[in-house]
Amino acid sequence: MKNDISVIIPTFNRANFLQKAVESVLLQTYQGFELIVIDDGSTDNTYEIVSRFKNNIVYIRQENKGPAVARNTGIKRARNKFLAFLDSDDCWDKEK
Repeated sequence: MKNDISVIIPTFNRANFLQKAVESVLLQTYQGFELIVIDDGSTDNTYEIVSRFKNNIVYIRQENKGPAVARNTGIKRARNKFLAFLDSDDCWDKEK
């Protein structure tokens, strides 16, 4: 299936929520997406959580600059026509 959606999850010190957010995207019934996680300078175990999914996501770490800059970093990296955003402490229904 061709990718046509870039899903962007900006995160900062939300490792305790991030796994569920990532899984809610990866378990979608529609699979035509790339998943980009922007780590905005987390000091918790965010990288450890993301590394569990390393083959299924794009991980970008940057210095802490706030959520707007993290979203913009994701937009710049996105390769697809459509963008979708998910907060790192939220989850999607599997038919989003």
